[in-house]
Amino acid sequence: MSVVVVQPSRTRFHPFDARQVSLVTGFWADRIRTNRERTIPHGLDQLRSAGNLENLRITDGYRAAADSVGAVLPFLDSDVYKWLEAIGWELARAPDPGLAAAADDVIALVAAAQRPDGYLNTYVQARGGEPYRDMSWGHELYCLAHLIQAAVAWHRALDDDRLLTIAVRAADHVPAALIDGHPGIEMALVELGRVTGERRYVTMAAEMIELRGHGTLAGAERFGATYWQDHDPVRDAASVAGHAVRQLYLDCGAVDVAVELGDDRLLAAVRRRWDDMMRTRTYLTGGMGSRHRDEAFGDPYELPPDRAYAETCAAIASVMLAWRLLLATGDVGYADTIERTMFNGVLPGISLSGTRFFYTNPLQRRTHRVPGGAGERRPWYACACCPPNLMRMLSSWQQYLATHDDSGIQLHQYASADIVSGPVHLQIRTGYPWDGRVTVRFLQSPPEPWTLSMRVPRWCRSATLTGPDGTLAAGAGIVKRHRRWQAGDVVELNLEMPARITEPDPRIDAVRGCVAVERGPLVYCVEAADAPEHTEIEELGWDPGRELASVPRPDIDESMVGVTVPVFRRWPGETPAEGLAVGAIPYFAWANRAVGGMRVWIPR
Repeated sequence: MSVVVVQPSRTRFHPFDARQVSLVTGFWADRIRTNRERTIPHGLDQLRSAGNLENLRITDGYRAAADSVGAVLPFLDSDVYKWLEAIGWELARAPDPGLAAAADDVIALVAAAQRPDGYLNTYVQARGGEPYRDMSWGHELYCLAHLIQAAVAWHRALDDDRLLTIAVRAADHVPAALIDGHPGIEMALVELGRVTGERRYVTMAAEMIELRGHGTLAGAERFGATYWQDHDPVRDAASVAGHAVRQLYLDCGAVDVAVELGDDRLLAAVRRRWDDMMRTRTYLTGGMGSRHRDEAFGDPYELPPDRAYAETCAAIASVMLAWRLLLATGDVGYADTIERTMFNGVLPGISLSGTRFFYTNPLQRRTHRVPGGAGERRPWYACACCPPNLMRMLSSWQQYLATHDDSGIQLHQYASADIVSGPVHLQIRTGYPWDGRVTVRFLQSPPEPWTLSMRVPRWCRSATLTGPDGTLAAGAGIVKRHRRWQAGDVVELNLEMPARITEPDPRIDAVRGCVAVERGPLVYCVEAADAPEHTEIEELGWDPGRELASVPRPDIDESMVGVTVPVFRRWPGETPAEGLAVGAIPYFAWANRAVGGMRVWIPR
C-alpha cells in the first residue's frame, strides 16, 4: 500500500516522529523499560488466558470454550489492538525478536478473522450477528478505532502496513450516518486520513461529530442521553457530562476534526468544556470522574476522595486531549496538565512491578474497609480496558516530551532523552521529578539562529535559566532563548521544588478543612505503613506549626524522594499528641506494600 503522512496543517505546534525522540536514563526510561520487559509480556499472557485471542480464532460460530474464559464482552477486541499498538511503538524503540514474533502471530489472527467484505468484529461474527445493529452498546466502531490506532502506530513507527491494510478495509465497510455509543472512532478516522492521504476519512469523522448530540442512540433510559454525550450537539454543550472516557475521547476527535478543517468554533467548544472541567470536575491528581454508577463526571465540585472513581482510562484520555489542545493552540497550560495527570493520574494505575493494576483511583482508603475494595491491585480485569491502555500510553510517552514549529523546538515534559531531528541533536539530562535541574546540551545545530523554549511549570515558584547569554529569572509559562546555537552550548533550567502544602477549593465539600502535600509535579499521600506506631492515619491531623521536610525513600525506590509531614494525633475526648511525624510518598507509589489505609487530603 502506498501511503503519505499528512500532518495537520492548522496546529500551532507539531509533534516529532516517534523515532526522533528517545528516552535514555532516569525516571521515565525506567518506567518504559518495566512496561517493555514486564507489563507487555504480562498483557499477552492475560489476553491469552482471558480469551481475547481465542475470540479471533472464532469466526464461523461461537464455541462454549470462549464462555468458560469469560470472553463475552463486546469490546474485548479493543484490548488486543491496544496491546498491538504498544508493541509497534516498542519495536521502533529497539528490536526484540520475542515481542516481534508474538505480534506477528496476533496480526495473523486479526487478518484471518476479517471477513472477505472487510468487516471485523469477533463479538458479532462469533454469534452470526448483523453488523451495526446495536450502536449504543455494541462498541463496533470503538473496537475499529483501536485497530486503526494500532495500524497507524505500526505504519509510523515501523513502516509496516499489515495492520493498515486490515484497518482500511474495515473502515471502508462502515456505512454513513452512524455514531457509536463509545466515541473514539472520530479521532482514529482523522489519523487514518493523515497517513493515507484520503480526506474521506476526515469527512466521515466530521459527520460523526455533527450527528452526535441529537438523542439518536437507543437505550437512554438506563443512564440518560448524557451518558454518551448525545444530549447536546458537540458544538453547543457547555460542560462535560456523562461517562468520562467517552466524553474525553469525543473531544479528542473534535479537536482533530477542527484542526484538519480549520473549524475555530468547534475548537472553541472543546476549550470551553475543558476549562470548565479543569475548574470544577478535576481531582488534584488530574483524575476524572467521581461517580461509580455510570463511570461519569459528577456535579461541579463533586469530588469526594474516598468515593473517587477516577478511572485510569479517563486519566489517559485527559492526557490525549490535553496533547491535542497543546498542539492546536500552543498554550503550555495544557502541558502543565499533561505533567500532573501522567505522574498522578496515569502512573497510579500500574504497580511499580508493572504487573498489577488499578481500574479506579481513589484518593483515600479507610483503614477499616471490607476486603476486595480500593487499594488492592489486580493482575487483570474482566473489563480490562485500562491495562493495555497503560501499555500503549507508556510506549508512546516519548512523543509527548517536545514539539517543534517554524521558530524552533519546545520542551514540555522533562526526562533524560535525546532529540535528533535533521541538523539538530539535543541531549537532555535530568533527575526529574526528584530534582529540578534540567540540562540541555547541543551536540549539533544548523548555522541559522532558532529558538529553544522550555516550560516552567505552574507549581514552580522560582526558576532560573542559564546559558551562553547568562542567567535570567523565569516565571511560570515558557522561557525562551533565541540565538545561533553551536555544538558544545549548554542550557540549564533550574526549578526549585520544595515540599509544599496545597489548600483545596472551599467549594469541594468533601475535603474542606484538609490540606494536601505536593513536591514538584508530584502529589503525595500518607499510607498506614508509614504512620506512627499504634496510630491509624484517620487519627492524624496536619500540624502547621512545623515545616515539611524532603527525605530519601530508598525503601521504596533508590531514587525516590519522600516528604516528612508534621502531624498530631487527634481523637475526640483525648488530649492531642503533638510532635509526631508521618512519611508521605508519591501517590503513584501507593498500594505497593501491605494493603492499608491511605489518604491524600489530611485534616488540619
